[in-house]
Amino acid sequence: MPIARSKSPYQEVIVVGAYLVALVMDVERFPGRGETLTADNFRQTFGGKGSNMAVQLARLSKPVHFAGCVGQDSYGDQFARMANQEGVNLALLRRDNELPTGAGFIVACRDGHNFITIDIGVNKRFGRVEIDTISHQFSPATIVITQHEILTDTALYAARRAHQQGAFVICNPAPAEDLTDQDLSCIDVLTPNETEARVCLGLLPDDPTDDAEIARRLLSLGVKTVLMTVGERGCILADAGGTEQLPGLNINQVVDTTGAGDAFNAALAAALLDGHALREAAMYANVVAGLSTTRANTIPSYHTHQEVARFLEQVPNSTLTVY
Repeated sequence: MPIARSKSPYQEVIVVGAYLVALVMDVERFPGRGETLTADNFRQTFGGKGSNMAVQLARLSKPVHFAGCVGQDSYGDQFARMANQEGVNLALLRRDNELPTGAGFIVACRDGHNFITIDIGVNKRFGRVEIDTISHQFSPATIVITQHEILTDTALYAARRAHQQGAFVICNPAPAEDLTDQDLSCIDVLTPNETEARVCLGLLPDDPTDDAEIARRLLSLGVKTVLMTVGERGCILADAGGTEQLPGLNINQVVDTTGAGDAFNAALAAALLDGHALREAAMYANVVAGLSTTRANTIPSYHTHQEVARFLEQVPNSTLTVY
């Protein structure tokens, strides 16, 4: 039987974040320090955690605004056309004449893993003033997702403003930095992966502390709930009631993990819009994120509402339902 859901108080999602054009090439293995490798399949794709989340939400048939900044250049024009075609509302988008649209460089390994460097470009100009300009849109009927490809100060300021106006706030602290000097009580759900979670606590990325303990420690920063993604193992939910491991999808052959975390955050918000409790929303997010790893690149990997629904119908004894 499907898990019961309640009427959701939320009507739309506002993603406060970055767009970056993605420049991608494939390698058989990652280079060592000082080593040059021959790559292939160079391509330009749409990237940026904020725009990824917005597009995944739109593909899940949810009303979504993208609040961010792009340049007055060809990359910015291409993004605007793509977002409009996907159904993302761009009323909160800002265009800038002075700095270029942000860019990311992705080296994708054949085993499905990758490393990424970014120059956030015009996203540096998206600050507190711009958040104040759009804050009229924050309300108890909105879910606001922030992430850290924009300036951390901007992301946390947006979270505080959204919280003050009654919105439900999800923060994806990626790229990660030490947040131990920050009051994160304005955040309802913090969604790092296992590496980012350690960095947020001021630890080394490979600190050997148990993942569940890391998730519990993050609660001390003031967040109400931590959903720490742990790759194919799913995610760890930590709150005042304890910790729980929620399983991920068993993917036989991972094609590309790029953007899976963004799919997770978008799907989490989508399920909350549908009226699901946070635990069930996280289980749904695990499914959507897992499905995204079965296709290459970011936005091309994102599944639609109909595709996810068909997949869940084929899962024996699944209690997850999308609406």
